[in-house]
Amino acid sequence: MSESFAVPGIRSDDLSLPEPTPEHFRWSLLHHLQYTVGKSPEHASKFDWRMALSHAIRDRAVNPWFASTRRTWAEDRKRVYYLSMEFLIGRLLEDLAINLGLRDVVVEVLDGFGLSFADIAEDEPDAALGNGGLGRLAACYLESMATVGCPAYGYGLRYEHGLFEQRFEHGRQIETPENWLAEGTPWDFTRPESAYQVGFGGEVAEEDGHQLWRPRSRVLAAAHDTPVVGYGGRWANTLRLWAAMPNADLFDLARFNSGEFAAASEPEALARSLSRVLYPNDTTEGGKELRLSQEYFLTSASVQDILRRYLAAHDDLTRLPEYVAIQMNDTHPAIAGPELIRLLVDEHGFGFDAAVDVATRVLGYTNHTLLPEALERWTVDLMRKVLPRHLQIIERLDTQFVELQGSRPDPVRLIGGDQVNMGDLAFATSHRVNGVSALHSELVRKDLFPVHDELHPDRIVNITNGITPRRWLRLANPHLSRLITDTIGEGWETDLERLRGLEQHADDPAFQAAFGRTKHLAKEGFAGWLADEHGIELPTNALFDAQVKRLHEYKRQLLNILWTIAHWQRIKRDPGAGWVPRVKIFGGKAAPSYHTAKDIIRLINDVGQVVNNDPETRDLLRVVYPPNYGVSMAEKLIPAADLSEQISTAGMEASGTGNMKFALNGALTIGTLDGANIEIREQVGPENFFLFGLTADEVAARRAEPDHARAAIERSQPLQDVLQAIAEGTFSPDETHRYGGLLDLMWNSDWFLVASDFDAYDAAQGEVERAYRDPQHWQRMAILNVARMGYFSSDRSIREYMSEIWDIAPAL
Repeated sequence: MSESFAVPGIRSDDLSLPEPTPEHFRWSLLHHLQYTVGKSPEHASKFDWRMALSHAIRDRAVNPWFASTRRTWAEDRKRVYYLSMEFLIGRLLEDLAINLGLRDVVVEVLDGFGLSFADIAEDEPDAALGNGGLGRLAACYLESMATVGCPAYGYGLRYEHGLFEQRFEHGRQIETPENWLAEGTPWDFTRPESAYQVGFGGEVAEEDGHQLWRPRSRVLAAAHDTPVVGYGGRWANTLRLWAAMPNADLFDLARFNSGEFAAASEPEALARSLSRVLYPNDTTEGGKELRLSQEYFLTSASVQDILRRYLAAHDDLTRLPEYVAIQMNDTHPAIAGPELIRLLVDEHGFGFDAAVDVATRVLGYTNHTLLPEALERWTVDLMRKVLPRHLQIIERLDTQFVELQGSRPDPVRLIGGDQVNMGDLAFATSHRVNGVSALHSELVRKDLFPVHDELHPDRIVNITNGITPRRWLRLANPHLSRLITDTIGEGWETDLERLRGLEQHADDPAFQAAFGRTKHLAKEGFAGWLADEHGIELPTNALFDAQVKRLHEYKRQLLNILWTIAHWQRIKRDPGAGWVPRVKIFGGKAAPSYHTAKDIIRLINDVGQVVNNDPETRDLLRVVYPPNYGVSMAEKLIPAADLSEQISTAGMEASGTGNMKFALNGALTIGTLDGANIEIREQVGPENFFLFGLTADEVAARRAEPDHARAAIERSQPLQDVLQAIAEGTFSPDETHRYGGLLDLMWNSDWFLVASDFDAYDAAQGEVERAYRDPQHWQRMAILNVARMGYFSSDRSIREYMSEIWDIAPAL
């Protein structure tokens, strides 16, 4: 730990910046260009201007950041600590400019240099710190905590490469490293004084009646802080990302000097692997060990940091729940419970039961999935190898639960057979467990943790997910944002229920026309970006029909592309039937080892290759799949979409947040009764939502029917025609049997009920066509969707966490 040097008589208040007038901001920009970047204006590149601009804006974030921190310490306030393996924060330049109220000043100053703010902001790489909805939700929640004044830290990993960069070769997904840090990042502050040793492996020995863990190896967790500023700049919190570093004493200088360069650097390579890649492939034993080690590295560094901060102001750790709330975002940080218990028992002299009581009152667990493979189970042998002391603690917890509550079947024990069940562990060490939509929370009670719920009937609560309107409307859709402000006034950015004021304009032809113009401008913006970046031309008069999300069978991109083939076949049979021109837009990545998902990606691209080059249909139907979907692409696509595909198998999507973003930007939803779709439909009105498909209960019943897949296909001639075309190699003439595996799944298992829902989906798409042919009717539906989305603000979600789980009052 570094020594702190304070200068008496000087406060950071004395160094506050003057009001950000255009004149001062111009000076600040040029100052950073010359003294931070080391360039003169006449020789500066776009990168140079971006870095100078980022530092000038970052300067403005520091004052509210310091002020919020000082006030939290001065008032001895409780803090929230949000642990997440993902923080999909996206680009920060424009986001910070908006939240600090600087955007207009920045645009004016850059205009004076003949520069475009949009062009410079577009140069910023996306921070590759997440995969999809889980990470984007965490980023929305951090921004909302700052906006509502909830003192908080986000804790994550500073991945060097993140997930992976996706590109396509002959339609196949190819993964390459994501190099978002190649040019450095201007946003973080390195904190060498906040570095912690994290141990792995080794053995546990008894000394003087106490268990003592002697790790085999240790790495250093180095802290990198980014200020997270709320809207209006009144409060700011911290995103602290941990980078893994080797201990200096592990570098073997003698071996290096003898020419064994690689061997001398092995400890460094092993340490850096912990924060190199998000979600390493865990189909191998080495991959499993690395993933478990990553999760422990995150939680151990974070819990040590939390205790250090608490003990700087308090000396009684029994009062920790009064000042600390730790939220585990999904099951990945579930080892936080045993780690906190270990530190309290082994390093602070607590009895085991007292440590468990404190840990349970501090911890909360958000469950994001019902999928068994996503709940994480590690073998006892792997846990013993990586975290032997934690395995002892988990075994003792499991024994206590059996003693107190009777025998349990293996699947609901903390250790079942040879597996450590991390979902059950997270439940057992938390005082609150929440699902993320009304249906999901009910299924968590009924299907996932029924025994736990019976034993702890008040522990499970629901908090439906939300999204930040600052990023997903104000930043992403400036044309619609201006129309909203001109129509209902300011303030909706922090009180999204004010959008209800748009309802009275839904039948006004002039407002409908203005609303339609904002959508057309967004389409032109997305089409222009697609042409510039990928050479893809789109007709902007077409219906933009989008499904963008992680590739998984339950999300049913397969249903979407099979229907697209059926639609193409119909157009070819009768091209003059008055079809609505449609662009089918897909986006999302498949896990490297998820071969079925990767086959679906290739099928989508193969279908696009055929359909887009068919002269009979290309003016009526296009299929596009831009590679490497992420936050920045979403900010362009979501405002442009007319139709939002939320078509998961009912009972399998926990919530979704893409469904909220699309609806907030005026896209109508075609979807099942799954996740937050149910609540969105309730809010916007059933008449403004295209519903289809089996319910969750009907899904369970259908799966129980023998040969349900074959029976459903045989009832649907359009689906039979589609599958026959695929089998004949229509979309893979060079390899006729390329999709034999997908066809076998469709005919013989179809666990996700694509065939059972195909005809209902087909009928709902017919309703979409009929509605879109009536522009006034469509615009009315879209306006009402926007007007009724206030409930889905992440500000509302955070206030519910604060009152129902964290027991914390806002500082604002």
